[in-house]
Amino acid sequence: MTAYATTTNPIAELLQYRSYFALHQAICAIAKFGVADAIERGRHKTSDLSTELSLNERALYRTLRALAGQGVFEEFAPCSFRNTPLSSLLRSDVSGSLRAFFIFSGSEFVARPFQEFAYSLQTGIPSRHMLSGMDSFAYLGQNPELARIFDDAMTSFSNLIGPTVASAYDFSSWESLTDIGGGNGILLSHILKTHKALRGVLADVPHVLDRARERGFLSGDMAPRTRLETCNFFEAIPSGSRAYLMKSVIHDWNEDEALQILRNCHKVVPENGALLLLEMGLSEPNQPSLGKAVDLYMLVLTGGLERTVDEYRDLLARAGFRLNQVIPTSTDFVLLESLPG
Repeated sequence: MTAYATTTNPIAELLQYRSYFALHQAICAIAKFGVADAIERGRHKTSDLSTELSLNERALYRTLRALAGQGVFEEFAPCSFRNTPLSSLLRSDVSGSLRAFFIFSGSEFVARPFQEFAYSLQTGIPSRHMLSGMDSFAYLGQNPELARIFDDAMTSFSNLIGPTVASAYDFSSWESLTDIGGGNGILLSHILKTHKALRGVLADVPHVLDRARERGFLSGDMAPRTRLETCNFFEAIPSGSRAYLMKSVIHDWNEDEALQILRNCHKVVPENGALLLLEMGLSEPNQPSLGKAVDLYMLVLTGGLERTVDEYRDLLARAGFRLNQVIPTSTDFVLLESLPG
């Protein structure tokens, strides 16, 4: 495979990556303070924005000026800004909002481990674990505000890809579907909206199911064909469905932990059923992909990893499954359909 193409000035190209870090942190801070929302409410001048949001005016102007240079906001008059298609995605009230996702990316849960990337590179151990003295999900469990930020971010992302995933595969052919580790139920809600005859089960730990009830994504017309089941996928998975779905679950865990989860799945997937994994696809060598970047998040945050199709095929076989087909979804995710071996 041909190497990723470079410009005629590799020094300038490499130096660009230094600015990406600053721009990322700026977007995260802007998202945290709700600047795009305030602009949409008519606060265009940095003097008005800084007063309403309790920010330093000069610092705010410098930040917006830098982002406007990248198309995130537009300076239409001196010290006055309006939203662009990019900055509008940082609003709270728009379809496809990424505000929660960037707030999470700028939180100490994510930012501090990346400051210690060298530790993970040397040891292979998530720097998040080193910093907190426990695994990432235990740390979230002890920090409710961070857990809420994480939950909002995952909900935002699942809502973004949900309609496309739901239409990419005939989930209704299985009649019943359990979403393991399904969080607030937003992905399951998109699937049930698209497949009207499908029955759904949301399976997760108790405090997550409590949030799912509060959010109400599975209420209304979907309630009669939906139920919530307590589930710790390291211990046991509730039986009763023909198909079982996991989105971005296996990538959080190392080989032994992933095998434990998959073997628990194998205990409940019937002979005429299927296990469906929704995970990031990886591009060919020397080609960019979101999955390769997310893999570095797994390196420093969880100890899991993004895997190739062949790696999933091997992992699934060791758990008693046969990878039957890989379905693209017009997103960065692929759906891996596996049958009991």
